[in-house]
Amino acid sequence: MRKFMILFRHQIWQMAISPSTYFAAFLFLCFMAVAFLLAVRDVGLVPSKNSPVETFLSVFWVPVLFMVPLLTMRSLSDELRRGTLSSLLTTAVSAWQVVLSKFLASYLFYALIWLSTLVFVAISCAYIPHAAAGSFFEVSQLVSGYGFVLLTGAMYVAVGIFSSSLTRTTLVAGMLSFGMLFFLIIGAGLAESLPVSDGAMSRALHHLVEYMHTFRQLDDFNNAVVDSRAFFFYVSSTLMLLAMTSLITESKNR
Repeated sequence: MRKFMILFRHQIWQMAISPSTYFAAFLFLCFMAVAFLLAVRDVGLVPSKNSPVETFLSVFWVPVLFMVPLLTMRSLSDELRRGTLSSLLTTAVSAWQVVLSKFLASYLFYALIWLSTLVFVAISCAYIPHAAAGSFFEVSQLVSGYGFVLLTGAMYVAVGIFSSSLTRTTLVAGMLSFGMLFFLIIGAGLAESLPVSDGAMSRALHHLVEYMHTFRQLDDFNNAVVDSRAFFFYVSSTLMLLAMTSLITESKNR
């Protein structure tokens, strides 16, 4: 445990001094600030059944596509390129400790950047009279909506760490991460629109696509409908990706 904590603190420090971390945070906050402003303005001008939180979180996937690769692309690929990973694994440190430390550090920054957007809600409550009364922002929607973002974020960060373990080139790792995230987030929605044949295999694949549909799950969480299947899917996918990354990392040292 002591060795893991040393690795974890070192990875946090590495991310804290990395320009890509601040670049990712800057781009993310700029995009989400504009999205939040437009969501509040639209709900204020035109009566809508959707709250500003629902409208704001409906575009959560856009900044995720570039924020996660920027946070994770250097995690293992940079170690492979400099040869420090092999040196690290020759000590009494296991591959899973290295992978887990990098995952938790990246996820910590991911969560902090997302939670910083709650400042937008606080500013709105301070300057918009009826926003503080709860008509604009319901606590249950904030908790469930942000809970979904943090839940999915674990899998997305794991995808980024996994992509980084596949190559020594940081740029390639970022592109792989972007492509995999795009497929996971957008692919299910596109696949669901395809016609379904009468075959058992086709129906099974259609049910699987429905199970993975990110935006449908987001709507459920925004309506405070918490489905345990979503927890199982994202948690199990995260653990599977981390296990695969650990195996790949260990194989690099052989």
